[in-house]
Amino acid sequence: MYTLSVSGLNEQIKSLLESSFTQVLVEGELSRITFHNSGHIYFTLKDSSSVLSCVMFRGNASKLKFSLEEGMKVVINAALTLYKPRGSYQLNCFGIEPSGQGALALAYEQLKQKLSEQGYFNTEIKKSLPKFPSRIALITSATGAALQDMLRVANSRYKNIEIDLYDVLVQGDSAANAIANAVRLADTKEYDILVVGRGGGSIEDLWAFNEEIVANAIFIRP
Repeated sequence: MYTLSVSGLNEQIKSLLESSFTQVLVEGELSRITFHNSGHIYFTLKDSSSVLSCVMFRGNASKLKFSLEEGMKVVINAALTLYKPRGSYQLNCFGIEPSGQGALALAYEQLKQKLSEQGYFNTEIKKSLPKFPSRIALITSATGAALQDMLRVANSRYKNIEIDLYDVLVQGDSAANAIANAVRLADTKEYDILVVGRGGGSIEDLWAFNEEIVANAIFIRP
């Protein structure tokens, strides 16, 4: 019988595992989550009788829409890999979805809870809208159909009103920053009302308006 070195055996196991489990969906409960300062996330996926070590490298971790929490039940899209120096295998995670709930829906609930705890929705600090505004800033896309609706409604309700447009992206990865920057800029111009919006769409289409950076730009601490 041919004698293998430890490294040689691990190399064969690595080749077998990684060619056989190139993509798997695994459901389990998150445990021992570590957010490394490199941007990688290390955690354990477990059920009632077994555990699996997992890693989500920075590139994939940066795409997560919700926060990983201890005890959360999730479905992981991953490949099985073996770390040869230790002879241990782990799941290399490409994507994570909460079980039974969409990632964006969960992210929305998590952010709403976080902002509520910080007092963002306290009724006593809400500002009253002026009944007869004279200056309005519209923060939306200059090419969107929603702009024409906004202008039509404003001009039909108010006479001699000044309306300024802040043309921003309203969808995509850069939209939230663009919206937040426009809100901060408009806030320095002493408008009576800032209107931030776009037309309808799916939760994915509208997601830029649910980002924390936009909420922070709108909220003024008492």
